[in-house]
Amino acid sequence: MAVMHTSVDAEAAARLVAFGMRPKQLPARDVVYGELVRRYGEDNAFKALTHAVAAGLGLMVLEVTHQAGCVLAATDESVFEIKMDSYARQSKIRERRETEKVLHGLIHLAAAALGYPRPDDLANDTYIGRVSVEQVDAMVREAARVLDERAHDAEANNDPLADAPELEQAWRAYARRPAAAATKDGRMAADTTRGMVARALRFLADQGFLVQVSDEQGGTYRTTPRYQVQVRELAADAAFDDLLALDVVTVAGAGGTLRATASDILQ
Repeated sequence: MAVMHTSVDAEAAARLVAFGMRPKQLPARDVVYGELVRRYGEDNAFKALTHAVAAGLGLMVLEVTHQAGCVLAATDESVFEIKMDSYARQSKIRERRETEKVLHGLIHLAAAALGYPRPDDLANDTYIGRVSVEQVDAMVREAARVLDERAHDAEANNDPLADAPELEQAWRAYARRPAAAATKDGRMAADTTRGMVARALRFLADQGFLVQVSDEQGGTYRTTPRYQVQVRELAADAAFDDLLALDVVTVAGAGGTLRATASDILQ
C-alpha cells in the first residue's frame, strides 16, 4: 500500500534538509530541529521522504543523528557541490593551477587522517580528534619525504612508479614551498604551506567540521560529529588508505592525542 504524504510532511522533510545545509546548526540548540531529527529516526516514511527531497535538490543524506544533525553531501553536478575552483575562491587561493589544487587536496586528506587515524576512531561516535596547522603541515611534509624516497628507490631499480609523474610533482611542490614566513605586518604569508593549511582548517571550521580550541601550533581544532560522518565517506577512498599506510601518523597514549611523526622538526 502506497504511503500518502501531505504537504505538511513534505514541508517538514524540506525543513530538515534545510537545517542540514546550515553547517553550525545543531539539534541540541534548536527544538524544531531536534524534533525533526527524532521523527526521522522513528518514522520510516518520513525518512524516505527526506531522502527524496534531498535527492531532488542534488543532495544525499549521509546520516541524521542528534549529535551530528542532518549531514548532507552534494551529488555530482549538483548546484550545491563545492568544486575545487569554488573552494579556491572561498579560500583565496591565488594560483588555481592543477598542482595548486592537488596540494590543497593533500592538505584536506592529511587533516582527515590526523583527525581519525584508526578505524576504531571512525566507528566510535564519542571520539573527538584534534588537529593543528603544524601537525597537518608536518604530516604532508613527512609523506612527501617518504614518497620521494620510494620514487628514488624505484628509479634506482629501473622500476619507476606507475603514477609517479603527477603525484611526484604535487608532493615535491609542497616540499619545496617554505613552511612559514611572515608578511610585513606580521601575518602568516599566504603562499607558505602553513598558510595554506591554516586556510584549509578555517574553511573546515566554517563548514561545521572543526571547532578551533586554541591558537597553539598555528591553530588547534577539535573534530565534530559532522566531520566524523564526512570522513567515514572519505575513508572509502583509496587515497585515504594510501596516506595512512605511509605510517606518518602515530597515536600517542590511550587518550588518542595525535601528532605527526615529523613534528620534532617543528619544535
